[in-house]
Amino acid sequence: MNKTQATILAALLLVATQACQQTQEHSETEHRDSTASYCISEDLLQTTVFHTVQQEVIKEQLSFSGKVAYNENDLVAFRSLIAGQVDQVYVELGDKVKKGQVLALVKSVEVQSLFQTKRYQENQVALLQKQLANKTALLKDGLLSEPEVLATSYELEAAQIELEKIKASLLLYKATANGNFQLLAPKDGYIVQKNISAGQAIQSDAAEDPLFSISNLKEVWVMVNIHASNLPDIKLNAPVQVKTVAYPDRVYQGHIDKIYNVFDDDEHVLKARVVLANQDLHLLPGLSADILIDKPTKLGKATAIPNKAKIFHNNKEFIVLYNSKCDLQVQQITAIAENEQYTYIQEPLKDHQQIVSKNALLLFEQLIP
Repeated sequence: MNKTQATILAALLLVATQACQQTQEHSETEHRDSTASYCISEDLLQTTVFHTVQQEVIKEQLSFSGKVAYNENDLVAFRSLIAGQVDQVYVELGDKVKKGQVLALVKSVEVQSLFQTKRYQENQVALLQKQLANKTALLKDGLLSEPEVLATSYELEAAQIELEKIKASLLLYKATANGNFQLLAPKDGYIVQKNISAGQAIQSDAAEDPLFSISNLKEVWVMVNIHASNLPDIKLNAPVQVKTVAYPDRVYQGHIDKIYNVFDDDEHVLKARVVLANQDLHLLPGLSADILIDKPTKLGKATAIPNKAKIFHNNKEFIVLYNSKCDLQVQQITAIAENEQYTYIQEPLKDHQQIVSKNALLLFEQLIP
C-alpha cells in the first residue's frame, strides 16, 4: 500500500467513526428524551391503572360458550288453583315484589259459589245450634230422649266441619267478599316470567304455563356448553372465570358445580353448571357468557403480563414500566405463552414491578414519539 492509499483509508475510517459516534449519541439522546423527560399529568394519573407483575404458573385456557340461567332451586312458578277471568294485573316483568303482595285480581264463578255455600252452611250451623239448645232443655225436663239430642249434636258438628273446610278454601284462594280472588306473591323476588294479562281466562291446570315465575336473582346459574373433545379437561369443582357480553371487563370467579352426564339433543353438547353470586344483578338470565377454564401446562413459571397492558408497534410487543410519575420506561417483551388473560414473557422483571394496564398506549405514544 502506498502513502496516498494509506492516507485515504485513514480518512475514511475517521469519517465512519465520527458518524457512528454521532448516531449513537443521537440515539441515546432520543431515548433519554423519550423516557426521562416525560411526567404523567395528574388528570391522566387518575384514570391510569397499574398492575404488579409476578411469577406465575404458565396456564393454558379453554374457552367455552354458555348462558346465564335462573337458579332453578330458587325459582317459584305460580299457577292458579282455580279457574277464572283476570280482572286486573298489578305488576310487570322485572318488577321487584314482596311476599304476600297482590299480583293480580281474578273473577271466578267457583269463588262466588263457595261464598254462597258458606252463607248456607253458616245458616245451617245457626239453625242446628238453636235446635240443640231446645232439645237439651227438653231432655232436662224429661220430654225428649238422649239419642235424639246426640243426633242433633252430631249434625251440628258435621255442619261446623264443613263450614271450616269452606272457610279454609276461601282463605287458600285469597278470596275477597265480592267473589273475586287474589294472586299473591309467594316469596320476595323479581318477576322473571309473566304469562298473564287483563281479560285472560285462566285454568287450574298443572300443564298450563305458569302465570308468574319469581326468583330473587341473588344467585344464578351459568350453563356451560362442553363438546365431546373437551370432556377429559373438565373436572367437577374446577375453577372457572365467567365474562358476559354486557360487561366484558367484569370477570366473575366460580367453579364447576355440576356436570350433566347426558348430551343435549338439540345442541349436541354436554352441559356443566356454574353457580355465581349476583348481588349487583348484572347477571341477567338469558345473557350470553364466555367461560374460561384453566389448563395447567408443564412449562413452569414465568412473568405474567395482562394482555390489555401490551402495545403492538412495528410488529413488536411492548409494555410501559411505571416507577413513579416521572419515571416511566418502555420495555420490549417476548412472549413464550399466552391465554385469554395473560401473556407470559421471557424478560425478567423486578419483583413487584408495576406496569401500566390502562392508558398504556397513550403513555407509550408520549414516551416514543
